[in-house]
Amino acid sequence: MRTLVKNIKLLINTELVARTRVQGSEMSHLDNIANAFLIIADDTIEAFGSMSDPRLNVEHFDREIDASGRMVMPSFCDSHTHLVYAGSREIEYVDKIRGLSYEEIAQRGGGILNSALRVQQASEQELYDDAMLRIAQMTKLGTGAVEIKSGYGMTVEAEMKMLRVVRHIKETAPLVVRATLLGAHGIPLEYRGRQEAFVDLVVDRMIPQAADEGLADFIDVFCDRGFFTVAETERMLEAGAKHGMRAKIHANELACSGGIQCAVKWNALSCDHLEYTGADEIAALQGSATMPTILPGAAFFLNMPFAPARTMIDAGLGVAMASDCNPGSSPSVNMQLILSMACINYRLLPEEAINATTLNTAYAMGVSHMAGSIAVGKKANFFITKPVPTLEYLPYSYGENKVERAFLNGKEQ
Repeated sequence: MRTLVKNIKLLINTELVARTRVQGSEMSHLDNIANAFLIIADDTIEAFGSMSDPRLNVEHFDREIDASGRMVMPSFCDSHTHLVYAGSREIEYVDKIRGLSYEEIAQRGGGILNSALRVQQASEQELYDDAMLRIAQMTKLGTGAVEIKSGYGMTVEAEMKMLRVVRHIKETAPLVVRATLLGAHGIPLEYRGRQEAFVDLVVDRMIPQAADEGLADFIDVFCDRGFFTVAETERMLEAGAKHGMRAKIHANELACSGGIQCAVKWNALSCDHLEYTGADEIAALQGSATMPTILPGAAFFLNMPFAPARTMIDAGLGVAMASDCNPGSSPSVNMQLILSMACINYRLLPEEAINATTLNTAYAMGVSHMAGSIAVGKKANFFITKPVPTLEYLPYSYGENKVERAFLNGKEQ
């Protein structure tokens, strides 16, 4: 089936030669086409260009969509989520309002441990059904690719349960989905004071079983103050690499932990959070394959310092921005809000923010060959906006859903 989307006011982020990521000054540039068309063949982008193209007068299309007054842009790619979880944590939200820190709540058995208990008690079907509600919401808000981490299991059985749920989502949801084993998301109460034994569990049992069942594309570790040390992180990343899982790291959310340098050393695809990032960390990232990934929703929700995105870009780095959807520190799947936060809180230009939430997040989850821009041969994952005046309006109007029609694999959702 061939579909023509015609009379597009502005076709955003087109690429004649598809790139894997953009960095530094490249981030402020988007190739856009005014008065444009987009041709979809089944689930793939076949062609795009100006409405003056003579081919449009002679070619046959099974379906035509008139996008007059509307813009079209590639679907958001959300490269850091904890989408599979059981129950909300609004009581801890009130604790935060009263002044308790993230670490204090964790020490009281809240935080990740709270979610872990609920996940352990939930069935796979319950977790799947809850996650698919979030999937439905994020697609309507314009997201077309998502990375989903485990990490709320904290036992071998519960971590595998979470990853099997992610596999089920992969098989049934229209989005591009990648799975990450985050067995080392926190330290279970029964391992307090003997943390090395829990690292042994992750290395000796969680990683091999996830690999044997083909459940994880990546491995992740929370390398930060109060969680896992650099030495412990390296041990788990090495075990993951031996089983074909590329590294991704939670790093420098709470302190300058050495997590960023560790990510670069182990050729991590991304290092995420990065609220505490200085000159040494930026220098380590320069020239590396690791994508710095900022999670504006978590910093906003926890009232934390903002990662120095502007400094990173000015130093020549690429930056990605993802939702960190989770029940404790960022209960939102809304990448339009992340786009706005990128501009408002982190001082990115609208063009930089679009690159940070599309192509660079696609890179951060290893799918920029199929998602993140409008390019021939990529998946037909895009959305048509409501009538909007300018590109700048997309991040400017932060309280409004600008998506009128969302398409994944060429099909309207």
